[in-house]
Parts: sequence; structure tokens; C-alpha cells
Amino acid sequence: MRVIDAADLHFSALGEQLRALSGETVKLQHCLGQRYIAAGIKNIQIDIFGVPGNALGAYLGEGSRITVHGNAQDATGDTMSGGTIEIHGSTGDACGYGMRGGAILVQGNAGYRAGIHMKEYGETCPKLVIGGRAGDFLGEYQAGGIIVALGLGQPAEEAPVGRFCGTGMHGGKIFLRGEAIPKELPLQVAMRKAEPAELAPIIPLLEEFAGRFGIAPEKLTQAPYLLLTPNSNNPYQSLYVPF
Repeated sequence: MRVIDAADLHFSALGEQLRALSGETVKLQHCLGQRYIAAGIKNIQIDIFGVPGNALGAYLGEGSRITVHGNAQDATGDTMSGGTIEIHGSTGDACGYGMRGGAILVQGNAGYRAGIHMKEYGETCPKLVIGGRAGDFLGEYQAGGIIVALGLGQPAEEAPVGRFCGTGMHGGKIFLRGEAIPKELPLQVAMRKAEPAELAPIIPLLEEFAGRFGIAPEKLTQAPYLLLTPNSNNPYQSLYVPF
């Protein structure tokens, strides 16, 4: 394992060091808000102690895993195409912006516009799981992929997401644990209770999340979920989906 002390490193110098370590396991200590950590890197394992800056794991590639032992800031996983980012804390706004593959697992909360512009192609399906609550505009303009908001640690009568969930959504799926109705849900979004067959594909994802963060799996896998999908009458659909 390589150990890097980031205390006095400029983000560009840190980036150069990490790019030279593709294929290795790295322990990154004393992280102090450096941006673009692991941007565009494939096949690297990084344990981060401290607080990484914006765009952690931007353009992250296949075979990579980033584990943050604490909180992350904005734009985590920006346009990532593979790998996994695991956050043992919360993350800021625009987590998973434009992500095209891989998975982001957030133990705590996410800020505004998580999952904005997520997209998928063929069997490549990005996944974002938020253990706590997501802010307003979760899944804004979502074109593909799977978003799950679990609402752990909050009252059951409160939805695990803020206002305007799925605004402009024209693809993908959003699962909300529990039965609380989100506030100010856009007319372009269809919502129903998820059937067992609809939940089956995300059960492995929920089990992985539970294992990573020490949660009893049945607390996630046996709970009711609301499923949000684009409305067939969605006025945005004609702009993005050919008929």
C-alpha cells in the first residue's frame, strides 16, 4: 500500500501522484479539500482520510474504488463511467452529476440536485444510493440509471427527498424508501408503490449498501418503496426519446 500525506499538497500535484499509481492501493491522509481527486483514473483503490474537495472521482474509470472516511463536497462522481465511490458520511450538491456508470454509495445525506443528468447505455447502468435524505431536485433531468433514497434516521412520515424530485426526468428510475409522498412532485413524474418484481433488480444493491455500512439487510430489502418514473405524457419525453 502506498501512503500519501496530502496536508501540504496542491490539488494538481496530488493528481499527478495518483495518476502515476494506477493499479495500486493508496492511503490518502490529511486530505484538505483538494479537488479532482482520482479524476479520470482507472484501476486504483484509494482510502481517503480527511475531506476531499469538489469533483471527487470525476470521470472515474472501471476497476476503481474510492472510500471516504468522512464527508465529501460537491460534484462527487461527476461524469464517472465506472468504479465505486463509498462515502462514510454525507456529500454536497450535484453528487453523481452526469454519471454514466459505476456506483456511488452515500451513508448520510446528499445536497441539492443529486443524480442530475444521469444516463445509461445498454447494460451500463449508473447507481446512486443515498442512505439519509436528498435535497431538492433529486434526479433532475435524469435520462437513465437508478437512484435510491433510503431516509435512514429520519421520521417515517417524512419523504427522504426534498421538493421537485425528478423535474425534467425522461429516463431511469428513482426508488424512495417508505410511503411518505414527496412535496411538490412535478406533473411529469409518475409515482406508484413498487411491486416485488420491480424491487428485485435493486435487492443486490441494497444488500451491498447494508454490508458496507453495517445495516441489517432486511431493514432495506423488506421495506416498502415508492417508484418514480417518467410520465408517459411527459412533455420532455418528445425532446429526448424517439417515437
